[in-house]
Amino acid sequence: MPVASIIDPKQVHDIIGRHQLADGYDMVLDLEKSYGPWLHDAGRGEDFLDCFTCFASWPLGYNHPGLDEPEFERELLRAAKTNPSNADLYSREMASFVDAFATKVTPEGFDHHFWIAGGSLAVENAVKTAFDWKARRLGRTSFHDDVNDLMIVHFQYAFHGRSGYTLSMTNTLPDKVGLFPKFRWPRISSPGCEFDLDGNICNDVAALEAQALGELEAFRTRCPAGGDKIAAVVIEPIQCEGGDRHFRPEFLQGLRDFCTRADALLCYDEVQTGFFGSGKPWMWQHKGVEPDIVSFGKKAQVCGIYAGKRIDEVEDNVFVRSSRINSTWGSNLVDMVRSRRFIELITEHDYAANTLARGEQILTGLRRIARDTGAFTNVRGVGSLLAVDYPDGDQRNAAIGRCYDERLIVLPCGPKSVRLRFPLNLTEDEANEVLNRFERAAT
Repeated sequence: MPVASIIDPKQVHDIIGRHQLADGYDMVLDLEKSYGPWLHDAGRGEDFLDCFTCFASWPLGYNHPGLDEPEFERELLRAAKTNPSNADLYSREMASFVDAFATKVTPEGFDHHFWIAGGSLAVENAVKTAFDWKARRLGRTSFHDDVNDLMIVHFQYAFHGRSGYTLSMTNTLPDKVGLFPKFRWPRISSPGCEFDLDGNICNDVAALEAQALGELEAFRTRCPAGGDKIAAVVIEPIQCEGGDRHFRPEFLQGLRDFCTRADALLCYDEVQTGFFGSGKPWMWQHKGVEPDIVSFGKKAQVCGIYAGKRIDEVEDNVFVRSSRINSTWGSNLVDMVRSRRFIELITEHDYAANTLARGEQILTGLRRIARDTGAFTNVRGVGSLLAVDYPDGDQRNAAIGRCYDERLIVLPCGPKSVRLRFPLNLTEDEANEVLNRFERAAT
């Protein structure tokens, strides 16, 4: 019998809590009995409907039958028996993953890739890539040159991670970044859209965009010490942790134009929004404004960045010069094998189209519930990335608690929002059940 099977589910929280902070859900995940969007609680013997998906990191629900294919299981086991340094030791398993990701997930024209474990480190290496690029554009090519004046433009309500450089850009809840030293980089106001119950933008977002772009241009032109020292503008296509804040294509195009004028790189943080979560491989593809670098993780299983041709304007960039960005394991071979299989299943079953359809189905239902109950507003989203707003944080938190009582797991974000993150293979009937439970919990 496997060692884990000996542990009584009622002891799980006590055992873990003796050695670490254990303030997560009070359920005990049963990895064998969970299936599709249903999380089986070994303690209660009940199923929970999953609109949490491990903070939008688990793409296809639990125990997908496609993961039982014998050759995949053999390959996964081979990878699990070792942990090679993928940055230096290459395998057929790694080559199979790299080919699948680069040809079926990465958009055409983005030929540079870097793999690492952790979304924060993906963003951090995008920033390092931009710093190296900008330093060389300024003629600073000696590794002894002072580059401490280089900076990253980021936005109010941003969440980019909790490590190193990312701490200086994250500004959601103070407990995530407080008491850690940070860089004083320019932070720009965030012109998020608000939506009525017909899905139309209902706030004066054009004025907010003009304000944000004005702040950005003013910093460049009026700051003698920093005007030409911007290495990159970093933004999430949807600010997820910050409140599922959406941006118009017009605003992203404004950032694109600014980066051209400022000789800076436009970087999208798609750690939560990427890898088909929006119904397309990348959220930015809905907007049509091309970046220079994209960081990814979560659903992809493997974290990292891909970058386009603008990087090659610097001859000795980080994708050419050895060891400028690197890590011991270069992600993880087991994650690569699993990611490649997910790519195959998403492609084979056209789960991207299903994600768009189920997202529209749930959005329509949420708008109806909002009209009927008046409990929440600002229904928004695309694909599996959905959210609503309650009047305040207390009412939002109470609604999340009622959802949990209905055995529906959803997430908070921002000061008053509830976000739903369903698996890409959710069925029409399961989407209806999401709506039934959410409606019962709405008020």
